[in-house]
Amino acid sequence: MTTRASLNRYAWAAGSLLTLLCGAGTVLGQQEREMEVWKAAPSDLSLAVTQVAPALAVEQVAPTDSALTSTEQGRTTDLDQSFGDWREWRLEERRQAFKDTKFEFNLRTFYFDRSDFSGAEKQAWAIGGWVGVKTGYFLDHIAFGATLYTSNPIYAPDDRDGTTLLAPGQNGYTILGEFYAELRIVKDVGITVGAKGYDTPFINRNDTRMTPNTFEAVVLQGRYEFGDSSSGADVPSDGVGLSKDGKEVAVPTPTPAQDVAAIKYGLGYFDKIKERNDSEFVSMAIDAGAHVERGVWAAGAVYEKGKFNIGAIDYYSQDIINIAYAQTGFELPLATDWRLRFAGQYVDQGSVGDNELQGHSFSGHQFGIKVELPIKKALFSAAFTHAWGNANMQNPWSGYPGYTSVQVQDFNRAGESAFLLRAGYDFPWVDGLSAYALAVFGTDPDSATQFRQNEFDSNLQWAPTKGVLKGLSLRLRYGVVQQFGGDVHNLTDFRAICNYVIKF
Repeated sequence: MTTRASLNRYAWAAGSLLTLLCGAGTVLGQQEREMEVWKAAPSDLSLAVTQVAPALAVEQVAPTDSALTSTEQGRTTDLDQSFGDWREWRLEERRQAFKDTKFEFNLRTFYFDRSDFSGAEKQAWAIGGWVGVKTGYFLDHIAFGATLYTSNPIYAPDDRDGTTLLAPGQNGYTILGEFYAELRIVKDVGITVGAKGYDTPFINRNDTRMTPNTFEAVVLQGRYEFGDSSSGADVPSDGVGLSKDGKEVAVPTPTPAQDVAAIKYGLGYFDKIKERNDSEFVSMAIDAGAHVERGVWAAGAVYEKGKFNIGAIDYYSQDIINIAYAQTGFELPLATDWRLRFAGQYVDQGSVGDNELQGHSFSGHQFGIKVELPIKKALFSAAFTHAWGNANMQNPWSGYPGYTSVQVQDFNRAGESAFLLRAGYDFPWVDGLSAYALAVFGTDPDSATQFRQNEFDSNLQWAPTKGVLKGLSLRLRYGVVQQFGGDVHNLTDFRAICNYVIKF
């Protein structure tokens, strides 16, 4: 697909989204909260993040001394003094936009060593990261962003390829992975056009290696509140923030400290994807494994009030696949320091149209439930998932959002059930030091050629929250996967990750 054709598609999609706003712009324009756009992180179904409008205060020139003008003070205004000074306002807006521009450097080094079921080893040590810039809003309505990503080998044996820290062949790569414009329509509604990272359950950054996925897309994002909020949404800003290694993929979670009910929503067309270890953008359908070029339409919304949330999102790619996802969550107070958190999820997937993905029709489903109990500095979790259908669950453009998807395995094969137990602890005597351990126990899937698996993971992380080391994150992860059948070895997976983020 040529660049010109891609731009034409963006323009068409942006026009369609703008048309949808015609009837709603006036009402939404009365909301006093700052705009939240469709993003994520942990993100929820609608990818909502706060976009703070740069303050605009154009100083008005004081009237001249009445003794030196023939105009009657307070009575008349000459035409040449009408309409304000547009040039001064425009310059002030431009100065404010540059003043609000943010830069971020993320230096990352990552060591990965996996021995799979056959005993084959995948190993590499890479260094890289990214540098990003996001402007403030010019003319109070349009902002721009760009991020350059890179990954380069330090130690990468040719016979141990496959870590996805590097490009195929253990080669380094550098790519401009984000280049986008954000157009604020009204205070709570905006459109993003261009290449950018997003976080939804089945289209997300999947940032578990050196660099994340990004997408060429046109996305409308917004938020509507049923009343006034005294505290506002405490949501981290979208953009080039500290990324995490792990399968903490985007799943809908409630915005903290909400005083009123709110709906966050989004609608978008995703044309291409840059995979996390790739140096070019390709069609979403090609990336999924089809031989035709198709994009993906996505639409979703999440309702939240206090600690309760419920939402759904749908992804449709013509002739490729349709994925529907729904989730709900709530909190049940047991005592002052004991509050049970409950969550449930459901996934439905199926072929559509001409079945270009697998050449035949297929369908898959999974549901999951999760319970969490935070007690002071500890968090105890338990989860259960079950998948069924005539195909395994798929996640071509993201990490898998299932509650039992962990460091290595997703436990989402047809007929497979899984039970998860997890315990985490934040050590109070060392700032930023935390650890967790988990176990997942699977059952036999439907396929006679696949076998029951268990996984055991541990994680130790130090991420200081204050002082000169703020922005540093050191993380060690180790996982073991057992397989009961097939005469194989245990799979082992070791990872060491260092991030250092500088923002200004």
